[in-house]
Amino acid sequence: MLALIVSAVVAGKVAGMHAEQIMDVFIKGMGQNSETALSYILLGTFAAAMAHTGLADVLAKRIVLLIKNNKFMLLLILTLLACASQNLIPVHIAFIPVIIPPLISVMNKLKLDRRAVACALAFGLVTPYIVFPAGFGLIFQRLLADNMSANGMKVTVNDVWQSVWVLGLGLLFGLVWAVFVSYRRPREYKNIPFREERRRSLRFTGSHYITLLAAIATLVVQLWTKSLPLGALIGLTIIFGTRAINPEKMDILINEGIGLMGYVAFVMLVAAGFAGVLKSTGGIDNLVNALIPFMMGSKLIASFLMLIIGLFITIGIGTSFGTIPILAVLFVPVFIHLGFNTMEAIVVFASAAALGDAGSPASGTTLGPTAGLNVDGQQDHIKDTCIPTFLHYNIPLILFAILAVIIF
Repeated sequence: MLALIVSAVVAGKVAGMHAEQIMDVFIKGMGQNSETALSYILLGTFAAAMAHTGLADVLAKRIVLLIKNNKFMLLLILTLLACASQNLIPVHIAFIPVIIPPLISVMNKLKLDRRAVACALAFGLVTPYIVFPAGFGLIFQRLLADNMSANGMKVTVNDVWQSVWVLGLGLLFGLVWAVFVSYRRPREYKNIPFREERRRSLRFTGSHYITLLAAIATLVVQLWTKSLPLGALIGLTIIFGTRAINPEKMDILINEGIGLMGYVAFVMLVAAGFAGVLKSTGGIDNLVNALIPFMMGSKLIASFLMLIIGLFITIGIGTSFGTIPILAVLFVPVFIHLGFNTMEAIVVFASAAALGDAGSPASGTTLGPTAGLNVDGQQDHIKDTCIPTFLHYNIPLILFAILAVIIF
């Protein structure tokens, strides 16, 4: 977080901005991610409520019974849970600090390399919003279509999901390589106590069913109103209104929600401020304009250079959603000038926006897995989460996007 603030100040000063102007732009820019930050806080509270009802522990124990000491089955289940958190029950990364800690001892017993777990979770956090037009995916694809259309290339959401499937194949390739090649070997971890174990029955109770109902209501309201904070608020209202959790614990749960997701929310706010300063300096425009002569009228060269630009921007600000408006103004005229068809342009643009999300230290895609896997202090955010996810997802995204330009 401090690195983003300092980088914003340095960028502004290099561009000749006054300190007061830099901070003004920075603080105004933070507002661009205010909805995301509020969503994280409320979803963190929702996740804390799941923990208090015991639903998370019950789910974790049922997962343990289901996997039968098969680490690949565990990775599959965690991948599916991460996918569901984007499209089906849109709680994003809030489920990770709740579900993962009860499974740490099982992972240690299986000698499961947590870098593989980080890659599995990252796959589930990135792929669904790129490929499927539901939940966060609907937000991402609508944002993509609206910004491309606003800058001169008519695109619909249907055009987007019919084009980006090739990126999903690239991400799937990265996941398979991470799980079955890179991090297949056993890895030893120390059994370090990090919380008091709670003994709970495996049976579902009334409060568990109410919590699941609240999760469904969160999804329905979010899809209906296009507002994730409102959906989370409705879910919490159901939990407290039906007394699945004593309303007197509301303050405790809010504090725990901030504890689970508050840091991630603040990083997102600061990242948006950083993006605002970069955009105001005109440095991104200059970067693109400086590279246009090197494109030499070639779609392949242009695609590669635009993907690299997207990578640098997204890995810095940590959000693919926030990168889309920045890139649209710069990239769409290039697409039109070089004669990209709609499918080619969508794939390159979607990949350029998503590149860096997996691997960025400021991204929820990496902060979430680290928050869950580092409860005992044995998951380094950079070495064990950011670098593995960067290598296994950004490289395939670049290769498959360029392949799509050749095929389409």
